[in-house]
Amino acid sequence: MEKAKVYFIKEITPENIIKAYESLGKKLTGKIAVKMHSGEQGNKNYLKPEFVKDVINYLDGTVVECNTAYEGARNSTEKHKKLIKEHEWDKYFPFDLMDAEGPDLVLDIPNGKVLKKNYVGKNMANYDSMLVLSHFKGHAMGGYGGALKQLSIGCASSRGKTFIHTAGRTDDQTKLWDNLPKQDEFLEAMADSASSVVDYFKGNIVYINIMKNISIDCDCDGNASAPCMKDVGILASIDPIAIDQACLDIVYNSQDLGKQKLIERIESLHGVHTIEASSELGFGTREYELIEIK
Repeated sequence: MEKAKVYFIKEITPENIIKAYESLGKKLTGKIAVKMHSGEQGNKNYLKPEFVKDVINYLDGTVVECNTAYEGARNSTEKHKKLIKEHEWDKYFPFDLMDAEGPDLVLDIPNGKVLKKNYVGKNMANYDSMLVLSHFKGHAMGGYGGALKQLSIGCASSRGKTFIHTAGRTDDQTKLWDNLPKQDEFLEAMADSASSVVDYFKGNIVYINIMKNISIDCDCDGNASAPCMKDVGILASIDPIAIDQACLDIVYNSQDLGKQKLIERIESLHGVHTIEASSELGFGTREYELIEIK
């Protein structure tokens, strides 16, 4: 597989998110989903609607999200819709909670390492293409969160999130914490589920990772740590594995002393294994060319 192109812009602005998308030379068509994280109640680090509204309106896109499988303000449709209003996700553009109602859309994963199926919000069937717009940061279970996490846990319904977190042991969220697998199994389940969403959109999908407010904790943490690194920039690619690998490499090669906290979080949870497993599944490559654009 030839090297993937990953485009990089140092200055983080709403206009440069559009420029990053345009740099890909790939026009998303039809009804466009923009997968984002709605931010847990109390979280201060997530990407805010006002910051991303320009690119979403430029695409005439709909921001999509799903319910969670753990306690918080987003684990039921009623609570999540309330938080969506509080966070103003419906102020500037359409917003679709894809698993607001069942039944889930089931995606097959015939070559999955751990999972053979994935449960995603049923409204995914309403979209022709997707922009995965990710906030790159740490994660308390996956080590880090980027494009692959958005594809996997992010697109999964509440039932699907339980299924991924337990590596297929159960889809009953009341039994989630009693069925946690070995760490690498969970990370491989993330890779499997990510592959199913990539396959579903058949190439009509692109990725932007924004490296700002880089905390060791995910946007799903209502009491997340303050950022440990200075803002880095915007990355864009048509390859979800390459873009996450590039973000990790930027962290490791950074002169920012705060990187050590994030590296410790990533390594303590073997976070790179999601990238390794995804690469073995073959829906992208870890080899990339980083192209800086001004």
